[in-house]
Amino acid sequence: MKVYNSISKKSEEFKPVEDELVLYVCGLTPYDKAHIGHARTYVAFDILKRYLMKKGWKITHIQNITDVDDKIIRRCMETGADPKKLTEENHREALELFDKLCILRADFYPKVTEHIPDIISTIQKILKNGYAYETKTGVYFDVSKFKGYGKLSGQNMEEIEAGSRKEVDETKNDPADFALWKTAKGEIIEFDSPWGKGRPGWHIECSAMSIRYAKRTIDIHGGARDLIFPHHENEIAQSEAANGFQFVKYWMHTGFLTVNGEKMSKSLGNFITIADVLNKHEPNAVRMFFALAHYRSPIDYNEEQIEAAGESAERLLNGLGLIRECISEKKVQKKNDGFRKNTDTLIEKMNSAMENDFDTPTAIANLFNLVRESNAHMNEKNKDYEQLGKIGAEIEKMLWILGISERKADASRKIDALKQILSELGEGKTPETAEKMMERAIELRNDARKKKDFTKSDSIRKKLGEIGIILEDKEGKTSWKME
Repeated sequence: MKVYNSISKKSEEFKPVEDELVLYVCGLTPYDKAHIGHARTYVAFDILKRYLMKKGWKITHIQNITDVDDKIIRRCMETGADPKKLTEENHREALELFDKLCILRADFYPKVTEHIPDIISTIQKILKNGYAYETKTGVYFDVSKFKGYGKLSGQNMEEIEAGSRKEVDETKNDPADFALWKTAKGEIIEFDSPWGKGRPGWHIECSAMSIRYAKRTIDIHGGARDLIFPHHENEIAQSEAANGFQFVKYWMHTGFLTVNGEKMSKSLGNFITIADVLNKHEPNAVRMFFALAHYRSPIDYNEEQIEAAGESAERLLNGLGLIRECISEKKVQKKNDGFRKNTDTLIEKMNSAMENDFDTPTAIANLFNLVRESNAHMNEKNKDYEQLGKIGAEIEKMLWILGISERKADASRKIDALKQILSELGEGKTPETAEKMMERAIELRNDARKKKDFTKSDSIRKKLGEIGIILEDKEGKTSWKME
């Protein structure tokens, strides 16, 4: 398997440090609602994680919570909110939304506020090793002392120094030096330290907390592309300066997400939260939309494309359902060499795409071809049920990796309307659940069809359709789904 390593700028053979993988993905700064940019990154790394799990890897997944930050302090000063309550509520809501998106939870969600001793200890190591210095405004990392600074972002020191001059601090030795600890007096968030009251700089938290849980070189460190500099660059410098060993083996970054071609911003009126998206679209549609682009590619948010992606996901699920129905027939098995050769080739191409830096667009293209080949074969008189079973298992595996889930239709929101329909059909006592009500409505329709009372059967279909429930008749069976 090959992955693109942001630090080497090339695809490399994936060789983990140990048998158990450590995956660290930069988490939220929960001063506001989680947005679609977060969703894009976390869905991408969820697909990566799911694929590695299917390959048999045991994974320790760490995702930090930045609950101490300038943005949090500003928001609380503007609104009067309590920082602990603000960050906890926003992160809890974000996790619930990630659950709806079928994003597997991390093993650890370390908070900055709960790891101040780890952070202080890491800063002390950096100072002891000669890579930092103290001033009246805090403790700063001495960039000039760390050989190879800029190797992840590819920037040279002249560019870095020029970019840092907008935040001039006369106490620093060099404009490019960054804060490990910021001294403070009377701020709404501050902690005791050997350097006086204050709080950690932004970057040091990931270094301290990742090593606290990983205890060694991290196999994969992920995040959005805009974190490469300065955040991830600084993580490398301070982590290796403190610990003396390689911080991360493979750096992986997701491409930019834009809205109407522009960076998302409240001032531009194009800030879209995950809740906004899920109020309009099914989770399968959102995940498929992201998966249809390579994780490193830029992507522009598009409502029509999300809708189309949802329809694509539904076609794949329907294809899997047809295969399951077909192989349940248990009729005479007939081997078909041509069908086996064609579909085995598609399975190989699909899996090879995932082995090549998680190329989901190519994998999905072959997945659709696999479904089309199977659909055509199932229309033939003699069917290769054994091969269809193999194909079904491969499709099911790939859908799980993509996080495309088979959700049973939920008619509970329609329970009052279903009661009314059954009452109009003469049912005195209606079942207690919406599921049972649907079963009864289908029974009544089937009875009417047997008696050739097509006026009644068509009326039941129409009444259900008016409340958003669609009936589908196939091979003598009736199923239903929500519109």
